[in-house]
Amino acid sequence: MSEQAGAIAMEREQAKDSEPASPAAERILILEPGRAERNYWSDLWHYRELFAILAWRDISVRYKQTVIGVAWAVIRPFLTMVVFTILFGKVAKLPSDGAAPYPVMVFAGMLPWFLFSSILSDASGSLIGNANLITKVYFPRLIIPTASAMVALTDFLINLVMLVAIMAWCGFAPSWRVVLLPAFVLLAVLASLGPALWITALNVKYRDFRYIIPFIVQFGLYVSPVGFSSAVVPEDWRFWYSLNPVVGVIDGFRWCILGGDSPLYLPGFATSLCVVAGFLWFGVRYFRATERTFADMV
Repeated sequence: MSEQAGAIAMEREQAKDSEPASPAAERILILEPGRAERNYWSDLWHYRELFAILAWRDISVRYKQTVIGVAWAVIRPFLTMVVFTILFGKVAKLPSDGAAPYPVMVFAGMLPWFLFSSILSDASGSLIGNANLITKVYFPRLIIPTASAMVALTDFLINLVMLVAIMAWCGFAPSWRVVLLPAFVLLAVLASLGPALWITALNVKYRDFRYIIPFIVQFGLYVSPVGFSSAVVPEDWRFWYSLNPVVGVIDGFRWCILGGDSPLYLPGFATSLCVVAGFLWFGVRYFRATERTFADMV
């Protein structure tokens, strides 16, 4: 009986060896020092589904179970436009860009500013808000702040529809340059991601940075040409004023939307591009340098 049982067991082993290996059995887990660092940027593409899940979750949280929902993305910029139009256009009597109505000029500047400030605010606390995810599994941490930027882009699309309605109400038609608007939207995102990644990494180590962000956003709203045209800045100061990266982004938006009524100041725009590139390089570099410590500090 024992010999028969042994023969049966041997036949089963041979049958297992002859079966084709399943896809799961062919997967190989490699543990190698520095492998995650070398494959970091390719891992961003491999984890694209995680990026989509986090972005969709943030968008759902923003608009789900709210009293006014999407209307909040309309009320805030609309009221800000009304205040700036009265304050700068009626009281201070600052000129508009060419023949463009003052409300259209203001709202064309508010589009990139709200995109910039929203990405900066949302990304600054994104790592703290996803502490449980960071401490449990490996993935490129850069996915978290960039996924939070999708909420700001959703608000931007809503505001863009509102701009079209305001332009129709004022009887103002955009120029052909509006087809270049996606390039300046990308520029606005890159301009915000640089400082956002830097502040996000700092916020993990120094939690009081979350109190500084609202001050930066409020201060930047008035020093950037949102409620007025950058053409009112004296010529001797325009170059230095363009060191603010948002200036070039706002001027580019107005150049696309208002056309010839808002000429682009090329030296200042080139300066803003250099500052945007510098901030983006520094932000990514600092984020990557401190990324390995996030799981220990969140």
